[in-house]
Order: sequence, then C-alpha cells, then structure tokens
Amino acid sequence: MDARKRGRLRPIGKTLPQAMREFLTPTLFRQVRKIGRTRKQPRWDVHALLYVVLLMTWCTGDSLPEKFEVARAYCVVCCPKRRRPGKSFSGFEKALHKLSMPVLRTVAAALRNRIQIVFGSRLMYQGFIPLGCDGSRHQCARTEELERRLGTTGDKNSPSGMPMVWNTSIVHLMLGIPWCWRFGRGSKASERIHLMQMIPLLPKLALIVTDAGYMGYELMVALVKANVFFLFRMSSKGTFYTESQQPFDRWREGIAYYWPQTIRDAGLPPIRGRLIRIRGRKRKVSVWLFTNVEDQRRLPVRLASKLYRCRWESEGFFRTYKRTLGKVKFHSRTLRLLHREVEASMIATQLLLCQGALMMPEIPEAGSNEEPAMCSPRKVLLEIRAELRSSKINPDYGQRLAKAQRERRPRTSPKQKREWPGRKKHKPPKQPKLLKVPDELKSQIDNYLTAA
Repeated sequence: MDARKRGRLRPIGKTLPQAMREFLTPTLFRQVRKIGRTRKQPRWDVHALLYVVLLMTWCTGDSLPEKFEVARAYCVVCCPKRRRPGKSFSGFEKALHKLSMPVLRTVAAALRNRIQIVFGSRLMYQGFIPLGCDGSRHQCARTEELERRLGTTGDKNSPSGMPMVWNTSIVHLMLGIPWCWRFGRGSKASERIHLMQMIPLLPKLALIVTDAGYMGYELMVALVKANVFFLFRMSSKGTFYTESQQPFDRWREGIAYYWPQTIRDAGLPPIRGRLIRIRGRKRKVSVWLFTNVEDQRRLPVRLASKLYRCRWESEGFFRTYKRTLGKVKFHSRTLRLLHREVEASMIATQLLLCQGALMMPEIPEAGSNEEPAMCSPRKVLLEIRAELRSSKINPDYGQRLAKAQRERRPRTSPKQKREWPGRKKHKPPKQPKLLKVPDELKSQIDNYLTAA
C-alpha cells in the first residue's frame, strides 16, 4: 500500500448521503455504467436501483414492498436532481431481474479498493492485516425452482430440509468489516475451496486466521505460493514432524513439518512452519496454532494468541448479518433474484460497518494495552433507520455515529444464558499428533528443502 493511498481525499461525511458517497463514489458508478449499459434513459437507472436495493437491507418492515417504499422515498430525498425511479415494487423487481451480476461484483471490487484508500494504515495491526475467515448457512424460500437448483439439506419435510445458501466471508478482525465473500449451495459448499478462490482478492501483508475446519494441505500450499500469511488452529487430524529435542508435553513453539501420509505417497513436499501451543487459562485444553511466519519476533506467541482470540469477530459478523439485519432467511423466490439479494445484502452490510468503523478512534499503537474501540452494528443500524424515517437530512448524523461504540466493560459471566435447543454442545479440537522425524524422512525433507 503506497503512501498516496494512506491519506484521505475528502472530509468525513456529516449526513447519511455524504457517508454513503464516501464509498459509493462517482468513479465507482462510472465503472458500473460501462458494464451495466442497457437502453437509453430507463425508468430504473442503475444509480437509483443500487441505492434502493442497498437501503432495503437497512429498512424495517414485515414485507419487501414495505421496505421498498421507505427505501425509494429516501432515495428521492437524497438525489432530488436525478430522474425519479419507478413507483411499483413489481417494476423494481423486473429491473433488478435485468441487472447483471457483474455490476454487483464490480461494486464489491471498487468498495475494496475504496476501503484501502479511506482506512489506509488503520488496516494494519502490528505488521499484518489480520483477516478472519468463517462460513455459515442461510435459509431460502421453499419454492420448486430453489429446491431443484440448490437442493435440500436433511429430510425435505423437516424444518431443516429446505434450500440453503452457504456464505464464506473474510472479515477484518480489528475493524469488523467484511473484506470479500463467496456463496455456494448450502449442502455441497466447501469453505476451503471458497477461501482458495478468494486468495487473489486478499491485500498484501494479509494474515488469515481460521479455526480447525480449514486445516488442509492444498489450502496451505495455495497460501504459501501466493505469499499470504496464515494462522490455522490444528486438531487431532493433523500429524506434524519435528527435529526439536523439546519434550512434547512441555512444547511451547518450534519448527514443524506438516506432511500427511497421503501427501508423502503422492510425492509432494512437506509444509514447513511454526507450531505454537497456547495453554488455556481456565480450561485444560490447549490451543495449537500452525503458521508460516517462522520469525518469532514478527509474530510472537502473545500476538498469535491475541489474534486467534480476535477471530471471534468473524463469528460476530454472522450474528450481525443474520440476526441484526435479519438475514437468517432470504426472501427471493427465484434463483436469479436470490443471487442479487445475497450479493446486495453483503454490500449493504459492508457499507454499514464501514460507516461505523470510520467514526471510531484509530487502533492503538503497538505495545499499548488499550483495546481498539469498535462500532456497535446495532447502534449504527438504529442511527441509519432514524435517518430513513426522518423527513429531512440531519447534519448531526456523523456525530451520533461516533457515539455508537461497542460495550467494552469486562465480563465476569458468559453471554450465553441458556443452551440453544437442538444445538450440539461444542467440543474443542484435541491436540495434533507430534512425532519425532525418522531418519528416512529427515533425508527426504532435506532434499525437498534443498530443491526449493
């Protein structure tokens, strides 16, 4: 990231339209118009269409037509000099049906570039851009088309046997902003494949932090070849070889080789990295982390432990997306509209969290014990809904947004009050297998390292 991109190009928006134009710039819409060009002077221009479909994610209402009325009315207030969009919800759905998916993907790509310019050095945290990756399922309407195209999970007649969409998202761990995402069929999607597809979208100095579900040789090799740092939690499914004389029961950290038997049989080289053991404070279960950052000064154990604890931010993002914004179930009844709903809702969630994160104080310097102030998605959403209900544009929107901070008091009890019905109790992963390198494998490892 060069020095030119670190500075801000304009003052922070004081109203909701100004805050949205901070990210939805004229340059972005010029790029969109080149892709989504159709007939001249359509009733639903791409500018108004994008604004309404994004605002509908933030609106309240029991049905989509109710949300459409609020979003359209505010769009007319924000853009009084532009041609007014259509008044009927059916016409809006027809216009959205004609909107090509490359338009929304171009908006998402332009927003990633804009985030790098607006936030600049705030994306960095102690030499890395920490990003967490996780996935979740979303329910869809029980229509014949969606059941045929997406399939069903479990028994078709049960509440869980409905069409579902899988969402794999990469989230910035210090700002809470989603960086990129991939969708797939809820019954057949793979988080590892989604992450491999998103590797070209990652910024430089990115550090991917994941749980034990992402442990895999192909994914690690793809990240190493792309010069992307990773910090994965390991489980008992992984086998590591080490040359260290340190007793395994007292293992703290050291160089280890991830080389499963199937990979050795295929004649593929091992993955060299640093295996870190973090002892639990309250529980007896230790957390085992594997990273390709071998320098202990660049990624000390204390920092690795903190970054993995911050991985919960990616879990919290799905709570925001599914519960705060009500995306547990999507409303679209056709596959074409479903594709546009899921992509537009993620862009709207990204914009919401960007507005809140931009008004928060900057991340403390390295070595500081102070935790960074983060925005409360719920409070930011309430401020946006207050603007949507207002009959005028209020200039104090930015000041109110700066107060929408997350609760920071120390907790003495867990947030979960009771067990969720039907949910399996979480069992933490067990420690991986740590073996001494045999002489025959040691010579093979030396040959691979010498050839590399």
